[in-house]
Amino acid sequence: MKNSRRSAAFIISRWIITKDFPANLLPEKGIDRAFIQDLVYTVIRRYRPLRSILSKLLKTWPKGELEALLYVGAAQILFMKDVPDFAAVNETVEAAKECENKNIAKVVNGVLRNLIRRREEFESYLKNASVEERESFPSELYRRWVKRFGAETAEKLALWHNEPAETYLAYPLGRYVKLERGKKVTEVPGFEEGEFIVQNPATYMAVEAMKVESGMKVLDACAAPGGKTIQLAWAGAKVTACEVNPKRRRKLIENLKRVHLEDKVEVVDSLEALRGREFDRVLVDAPCSNTGVLRRRADARWNWSEEKLAALVKLQAEILDLAAPLVKKGGLLVYSTCSNEQEENVLQADAFVARHPEFVKTGVGEIVPGTNDEDKDGAFEAELEKRC
Repeated sequence: MKNSRRSAAFIISRWIITKDFPANLLPEKGIDRAFIQDLVYTVIRRYRPLRSILSKLLKTWPKGELEALLYVGAAQILFMKDVPDFAAVNETVEAAKECENKNIAKVVNGVLRNLIRRREEFESYLKNASVEERESFPSELYRRWVKRFGAETAEKLALWHNEPAETYLAYPLGRYVKLERGKKVTEVPGFEEGEFIVQNPATYMAVEAMKVESGMKVLDACAAPGGKTIQLAWAGAKVTACEVNPKRRRKLIENLKRVHLEDKVEVVDSLEALRGREFDRVLVDAPCSNTGVLRRRADARWNWSEEKLAALVKLQAEILDLAAPLVKKGGLLVYSTCSNEQEENVLQADAFVARHPEFVKTGVGEIVPGTNDEDKDGAFEAELEKRC
């Protein structure tokens, strides 16, 4: 059996180089898949304090396999309390022995044992560190939250985003059921029949804002992976789903087939292909920074920057401008994101209305996670009615 720490280290080394979505790197099956996933996401969530602590144990910063193995070992010791120290060290060293460079195992063994000896020192260091270092967020992003929400709410946000996310099954008419931890989606009755999808409950806010009635012509302008498309079709709409990315479009089609909607939903590859057509409802669930769903997209925090935010805001505006002519007079355009950044949300909606005076903003909704009793991630929606 392949060493699970070895598998996790391989994924982490790939992630460090490519910044690819970690879920795409995880094994599809295997008895240790859950442990590998937990280990990988613990490293990514705790990347900043892990790097700070390991730098105090190393004279020079390593690269490649050694770097990844040290993250994997240290994450178990510091943040995975269910893993005994001896198992964390021994199994990670065994994984290191599979490396071509045999000195790697000696380094891993020495560093991890030194970490255990100095555990109290490092725990004290973390306790007294700034919130953004202790909870592992880029300072630039965390300080934006402090400025907007205040220090207390910003810390609640950070703590929320470091909790493992629950998995929810979505059924027609907005009914959601929490999946038991450890249970596979494929084991739930109704999976083969396509009776449900896996979906974040916060996303349903945008679906509700669409106010869809049976028979309406509806466009989902940024459709993959297809959760909102499916919900709209379940509501009785005649849905057209647009996805420009070929890989994501294939995933959209796969998901439609699983719920037996492939013949009921039209799939197109660009909004330009729809020129001249009009829809009662248009949903623009735009690409965004994902700062509302960082507990599900732990890696997104490390892809965040002011420059990338500005690029996303520009892209969102371009998509909205392409979607505007596709809304019929009296129709509704709903703009949504899974971000909690104002530039992507209310400011973006206001800028759209300023560019397109034929639209009026008739409603907005926002969920800021960790600030109420709801177990929901961050989300935003704005309702933009076309009056003339």
